[in-house]
Order: sequence, then structure tokens, then C-alpha cells
Amino acid sequence: MLYNLLYPLAEEAGFLNLFQYLTFRSGGAVITALIVSFVFGPVLIRILKIKQGKGQPIRKDGPEGHLLSKQGTPTMGGVIILLALLSGTLLWADLTNSYVWAIIVITLGFGVIGFADDYLKVRHQTSNGVPARVKILLEIAIAVGAVLWIMSLSTSSEQEYGLALPFVKELLINLGWFFIPFAILVIVGASNAVNLTDGLDGLAIVPIMIAAACFGVISYFVGNAVFSNYLQLHYVPGTGELSVFCGALVGAGLGFLWFNAPPAMVFMGDTGSLAAGAALGAIAIMTKHELVLAIVGGLFVLETASVIVQVGSYKLFGRRVFQMAPLHHHFEKKGLAEPTIVIRFWIISVILALIGLATLKLR
Repeated sequence: MLYNLLYPLAEEAGFLNLFQYLTFRSGGAVITALIVSFVFGPVLIRILKIKQGKGQPIRKDGPEGHLLSKQGTPTMGGVIILLALLSGTLLWADLTNSYVWAIIVITLGFGVIGFADDYLKVRHQTSNGVPARVKILLEIAIAVGAVLWIMSLSTSSEQEYGLALPFVKELLINLGWFFIPFAILVIVGASNAVNLTDGLDGLAIVPIMIAAACFGVISYFVGNAVFSNYLQLHYVPGTGELSVFCGALVGAGLGFLWFNAPPAMVFMGDTGSLAAGAALGAIAIMTKHELVLAIVGGLFVLETASVIVQVGSYKLFGRRVFQMAPLHHHFEKKGLAEPTIVIRFWIISVILALIGLATLKLR
């Protein structure tokens, strides 16, 4: 909004030229989202505590300490993230950019599904919210619309149906119509992968911020003709503006972490995890870096794989590979302290992010 209002006045006031720079506006989005989190976070947490009473239902089959240490903690903290994220984006992004509106709609769509799921869990004090089949169908429906919208913004059929490979320059594999289900899988898969990772205080939000920061850099380069040509990336006009959204997500994440740090005052819930994961998946598609998301978000992939392996092994062989899935609960069952698991998973996320960013140059 500030860009649309103030940049046209730059000829009369030279300092307003600052608003043409994505780096400046991305930084502004980070600070704005952080401030909004700090200002409204305590208020929203108090409201959630009053409305929810007993807080988020805790799995009785989970690690023993959870029933004691986490009982009564409110959920739906994703509302704080979404409020801060939207504030930072709407204030600093170019609101004539279609990619900005697409990512906002996708994020809110998955956020609404997550909010409904959290609401039903809290209301009925059960771990069962929106029925799994209904939930996945709603996610797919939104993802279908999102993918078709994103494809309509492509400037060439090659990019519209193409899949780029990390470490390989220029090549785009034309998936044809198969690209649509693939892209749907990226959005829905990323959304649920982040959701599965959100099981310990601070565990999911830091990898979300790390991935958002990486894709802020990627979108900035991909949306810039000079940098994309120098780095031999596929230039996608307009996607540079997504760096403002990514900046807002980093700021919102930092603000939320203030309240989610152990011991958590509030949980993210599906409201935040489904929305943030879908946003990362959609940005990966927009910037033609779908496979890089699997590297940068490798921790989310690992957590999801642990659940798939656990369920598959039990159904096929009647045996469990892990003491409990997702993977972070397995390490809890083995006796590792929660902060130890969380910090080590953060370290893994940083390493994977560096590998993902290396793909921009090593081609």
C-alpha cells in the first residue's frame, strides 16, 4: 500500500524513491509484522485463554511429560502469525501485483481450514477436528484453484508446465498436464508437512522462518532479470514482490516465537501451520523452485517421512519403526530433553537451507 501511495510522489520528494527497492520494503515488512505480533500477541493470547478454557487437547498416548507441562495451553496462535503477516504484506507490497494477491488468498484459505480444525478440537476437547477426508478435500480444492491461478500468471507455456531441476541451468522439464497434480501435491504436502512438525515448543516456527528467508532471497533473484540471468535462473517477472511477503512471514514468525518459546504461552495450531506450509509451497511453485523447497524444508520432509514409514510398517508388518511418530516424539520417548531436540532440529534446518541456497550458484 505504501508503495502504491508514496512511490508515485518520488519526483516531488526524492527520499520516497526508497519505496521502489524491494530490499527496503522487505525490511519494512519484517519490522511491521514483528511490531504487530508484539502489540496484539498478548491481547489475542488472553482472549484465546478465556475462550478455550482447558486449551488445546493433548494426546494421551504422547510423551508422558506433555500431559503435565502443556495442559491448558491455548492453541490457534496462528491467528497472531496471520494478522502480522497480512499487516506487513499489505502495508509494504505492491498491491497491483497478482502474485501478492494469489499468495494472500492461498495462505488465508488454508488458515481458515486450520482455524476450523482447531476450533472443533477445542470445543469438543478431542484430538479429532475436521474429519480427515473433508479436510484433505478442502485443501485440494483450494490448491487446484491456486495452481490454475499461478499457471495463468506465467509468461510462457514452457514455464507454465515446466519443472526446474536444482544444480541444472536452463533446463525445464515439460510435465504437461501432469504439472497440475504435481503442484497440488507440493502445496498440500508442504502444508501438512509443516503441520506434522508442529509438535514441540518453537520446533516448527524457526524452520518456517528459515525457509521463508531462503525463498525471500530466491524470489528476489528470480524476479530480477539481471540477477536471474547472472545466476542462470529462470526469470519469472513479478515474483520479486514475493520477497516482501517472505519478509513479513519472517517478522511474524519472530514475533510468534516470543510467545511460543519454551514454555509456550500459546501453540500455533493448524491455523498457523497449514497456512504457513501452503504459503511456502505456493511460493516454490511461483518461483519455479519446487524441488529446492524439498531441500530447504528437508526437516518437514523428514518428519512426514517418519509418519509414513511408521504407519506403513505397522499396517504391513504389525511393527513400529519408531517409538512414536512424528520423529521429534521418538526422540522424546528416548529420553532427550525437549529443548535439545528443538535446537538440534533448528541446526539441521539451517544446514539444509544453506544447501538449498547453494543451488542458486552451483549450476
